[in-house]
Amino acid sequence: MPDRSPTGQTLIQSVQRAVHLLRALDHRGGSASAKQLARDTDLPLPTAYHLLRTLCHEGLVTKDRHGYALADPDGLAVPQSSAPGSLPTQEWADRLSLELDAAVYFVVYREGEIRVTTASRNPDCPPVTEWADFRLTGHAHAAGQVLLAQLGDEERADHLDRHPATPLTRHTVAGRTAIERRLASQRRGTPFLEYEEYALGSVCAAVPITVGSSAAALAISLPSARTADLKPLAQRLQDRAESVLLDRTFSITPRAPRTAPGTREGAPGVPGAPSRSGRQAS
Repeated sequence: MPDRSPTGQTLIQSVQRAVHLLRALDHRGGSASAKQLARDTDLPLPTAYHLLRTLCHEGLVTKDRHGYALADPDGLAVPQSSAPGSLPTQEWADRLSLELDAAVYFVVYREGEIRVTTASRNPDCPPVTEWADFRLTGHAHAAGQVLLAQLGDEERADHLDRHPATPLTRHTVAGRTAIERRLASQRRGTPFLEYEEYALGSVCAAVPITVGSSAAALAISLPSARTADLKPLAQRLQDRAESVLLDRTFSITPRAPRTAPGTREGAPGVPGAPSRSGRQAS
């Protein structure tokens, strides 16, 4: 049955629900079961099945024995909101980087791994060089610490089993017990701060955000010469995350195209992918 938006425009609920399913698929890395998608979108399972069949018929979704997948995950853009001022993640990160005078990152936890999905493109505040695989060193950077704190006990234990908390610099908090103690002592509602634990010469802050069912974080980094700016900027970051992200004025942007065989993989903002300046996202 049609609904109405705050602007008075007629909204078709079935279309809204289909978009919610596409968005949930994207949040789960492009593949999920009908039960997972129904749970993520708060839809009755029969309704989810009906909508997924329709999306398959229209060629937006494919089905196999494992579940459902985006038919073209590299080219599909699903709007997160119709609110005025809604921006793609890359453009939003770039603007926030200019506003805060800091490198900005959007990071999620998907399929058991930490993934940088967006890093700001601001030549005056370049991302931290990824000298150690960002996905494997979550214990040592603020964004990873925020994601680990959002995981359940078993999932976090599994992650730390696969990626041990080893020291990267003399400032790194290392070891399973020390990491668990640190996460438990973090005061609820306060940004995570990290001082040269991942890389000497860089300090970072991160705050958790809600993106579907995924653990996610918004983070910034600064040169250590600006350490005094980290706390106030972290608070501004949290304010922006609450006022913009949680108000749903964010959108999911298309993933970078797959590289052709024989070419070098990577795109700015993805771990292991150098930017034109030769720096990498962190």
